[in-house]
Amino acid sequence: MTRRGAAQLREELQRLRSVERPAVTQAIADARSHGDLSENAEYDAARERQGFIEARIGDIESKLADAQEIDPRLVDAEGRCVFGATVDVEEDGGEKATWQIVGEDEADIKAGKISYSSPLGRALIGKESGEKVDVQTPGGVKRYDILDVRYE
Repeated sequence: MTRRGAAQLREELQRLRSVERPAVTQAIADARSHGDLSENAEYDAARERQGFIEARIGDIESKLADAQEIDPRLVDAEGRCVFGATVDVEEDGGEKATWQIVGEDEADIKAGKISYSSPLGRALIGKESGEKVDVQTPGGVKRYDILDVRYE
């Protein structure tokens, strides 16, 4: 994963541990104080939320422990599209887009980040500026011209 992606996961982990976990613990304590737990919807909701938070904490810890951080600026790929690269493309219809190829946890289409395992990400990996790629999408095959590959 990129350094930025790892930092975002660390921030989320810190927030879950220091804000979310104590808040849900307090919510459970408050719900318990209302009496009978068998018919207490607040208690059930708080326990469900606690389970979600604990699972997410475990998931993030596991991902960070197994992750290899990549700084795209230090990649020497000689103009080839690799993990972490930012790629400018032009669709056959003339529409231009810029994508950074990132890990699955970092992917955010609205922010211009696509997963290396997405159809477009797989098609771009290993290609250079000036090459064309065909991508099978749900709407059919799309052809892209690679305009530029850079490492930011």
